[in-house]
Amino acid sequence: MAITVRTISYGAWGKCVEISNGIVDAVATIELGPRIIRYGFTGGPNLFKEDTERSIQVPVDRYSESGDTWYIYGGHRLWTSPEGNPRSYYPDNVPVTWTATEKGVILTPPPEKWNQLQKQMELTMDESGEVTVIHRITNLGAWSAELSVWALSVMAQGGQAFVPQVKRETGLLGNRILALWPYSRMDDPRVTWGNDFIRIRQDSGPSAFKIGTNNENGWAAYLNGDCLFVKYFEHHMGGRYPDYGVSFEAYVNDHFLELESLSELTVLEPGATVTHRETWHVFRNVVLPEEEKALGVELQHFLRG
Repeated sequence: MAITVRTISYGAWGKCVEISNGIVDAVATIELGPRIIRYGFTGGPNLFKEDTERSIQVPVDRYSESGDTWYIYGGHRLWTSPEGNPRSYYPDNVPVTWTATEKGVILTPPPEKWNQLQKQMELTMDESGEVTVIHRITNLGAWSAELSVWALSVMAQGGQAFVPQVKRETGLLGNRILALWPYSRMDDPRVTWGNDFIRIRQDSGPSAFKIGTNNENGWAAYLNGDCLFVKYFEHHMGGRYPDYGVSFEAYVNDHFLELESLSELTVLEPGATVTHRETWHVFRNVVLPEEEKALGVELQHFLRG
């Protein structure tokens, strides 16, 4: 299938760039963000949440030059970890520079003046519909900055996430890191603690819930209806990661669920750039069993070797 790259008007987001192979499409905003606001089968539901009413927001008074409110918007975004307010919530409410490539687009928002960082996302699609997102952060400041590249996919309501458990044999030593946030309840009814998978269902709950793991498998998945989204990322054994050493985080509240991958912590020198790559796949007509062993067998049909 040939890849097309074209500008379109998309819903509440105005002018956007669409990349498609005729079966799968991805749409990126260029009047704000950027966000990869849509990914899914052409004519089918969006796997990502869209907050078209801009109902999820965080006031950030420090950044008056680019607006004083950060909006989640939805879709897939690029942040830096560890999370902090106001650093992470730099408003991205203005148009971005974009360049079409043969099979995608490069999205470059204005530099973050206070943080002295330049973010960039490069989105490409191959003939099978696999999407690659290269996240770049460049230090424009005069001093080094320690950070992790943080790639967050905001998934639409009503699905279930699958996070693989680490199975590496370590004898008498621990093999898993589990980071929990203060609001996370271990008895949250949306979470199933399995031997092979941690399953997190998007639904209303007693509070928000967030977990971080040393996801050595380098993937996580989300099933919504009969569509399965799988994202892959690199986990470096022995790497130094944020939030007590986790390379993957998942967050759920009443409105959405996030699948979040992280790069190693990097001391980014002035003028230097750090990159972090994800690849995405989507499958349809997927039915997954509840029983964990059968679930693991069935998931293998959709995972690359």
